[in-house]
Amino acid sequence: MTEVLDYVPATFRVIRHVRPKLSCRCCEGIAQSPVPSLPIQRGLATPALLSHVLVAKYADHLPLYRQTEIYGRAGVDLDRSTLADWVGQSAQLLRPLVNATGAHVMAADRVHADDTTVPVLDPGRGTTKTGRLWCYVRDDRPFAGQAPPAVLYHYSPDRRGEHPRAHLAAFRGILQADGYAGYADLYERGVTEAACMAHGRRKFFDVHAATGSPLALKALQRIAALYAIEAEIRGQSSDVRLAVRQVQSAPLFTGLKDWLETTQTRISGKSELAGAIRYMLARWEALTLVLRGGRACIDNNAAERAMRPMTLGWKNWLHVGSDAGGERAAAIYSLTETAKLNGLDPEDYLRQVLERIADHAVKRVHELLPGNLTGVRARLDQHDAA
Repeated sequence: MTEVLDYVPATFRVIRHVRPKLSCRCCEGIAQSPVPSLPIQRGLATPALLSHVLVAKYADHLPLYRQTEIYGRAGVDLDRSTLADWVGQSAQLLRPLVNATGAHVMAADRVHADDTTVPVLDPGRGTTKTGRLWCYVRDDRPFAGQAPPAVLYHYSPDRRGEHPRAHLAAFRGILQADGYAGYADLYERGVTEAACMAHGRRKFFDVHAATGSPLALKALQRIAALYAIEAEIRGQSSDVRLAVRQVQSAPLFTGLKDWLETTQTRISGKSELAGAIRYMLARWEALTLVLRGGRACIDNNAAERAMRPMTLGWKNWLHVGSDAGGERAAAIYSLTETAKLNGLDPEDYLRQVLERIADHAVKRVHELLPGNLTGVRARLDQHDAA
């Protein structure tokens, strides 16, 4: 027997709902079946088509004008403005579910945070301005937590600290983030700071890559020893993680700090290596939170991974059309990326959500979160939690 892999192109179909009117000769009443419930009232798109457009744009990074061309080759004329309207109405319909995702993320003991730039069309100047996309990741799997992972995105027109303070207003756990000064007020009001070793490591890596410095290599080797321990305890309970760190990691952290302080006195304070050392020593208390709490991670890579789709996206669609477009993108990204974190096919997930959400009680919208909705196809490219 020989097996070969074939491809059957996607097809469009028209679904016609026939609703005959029936009259009663006795009471002269008229009866007719109700109009089928659709995500967009009086719209042409079914949940399956809407989910396909959304995932093509936000998960597969296919701009709407390219989708228009693809659908045109299949004999279906869908104007770009029509697709944009569908995206906007879908984002509005899905907003309660995005809010439920946010509530789930902010209820975590630990949240990873990061932000990245996003180009936004600025019609008044005839060019683009720089907006900001923020992400907040809940992933309890590294310390054997049972809550489903999730990621929440927010858009803002700038990077002022008031934005993350508003996003994290209800959060009181461990914030795993970089050294952005806008988080400082959060730490003053009870949020626990956890720094990112990967950021510090990257500075030594850059120095070694540029100069071949043996001192930078030594720092990388010491940091690698800490990561080797983290790899062994990934997925263990927080108590086990803390116990192992206190026995195995604590001496390595002490040795690393002594080495950093000693090396700092022997090199030029203006060198890139000295800058890397100062960066790490200035955040030492937050870097060593892993020695005081098993839920803390050694780095913020979970948030950095969550930002990769955005980077790939803007390289394809070049810019967001407006601030409102940025907010819509953040909403849809929150759902597609949360579905992927849970190992689900985001298109199948959104299709099932759009089939239900228009008639679903808002107070029970959490039932539609990826961790609660059953029967969604699993993805083939699942990855282990870091």
